[in-house]
Amino acid sequence: MQDRIERAEEQIAHLSKAIEELSDVALEQSRRIERLERQLGLIIEREAEREFDSGGSVPLADQKPPHW
Repeated sequence: MQDRIERAEEQIAHLSKAIEELSDVALEQSRRIERLERQLGLIIEREAEREFDSGGSVPLADQKPPHW
């Protein structure tokens, strides 16, 4: 019986560590996604400004594709 309890405690410790590691990975991915979304937003804004400055009336990013 004691052996079973020790194995269960060992397994719980391994699972707890795995959960912490996965949580750290998820947090880092969330931060990266937020950073990439901000960068993408800036790129889209810059491109829209560039298109408008070059004489376009409506930035391509705001136009609907022809099949819509």
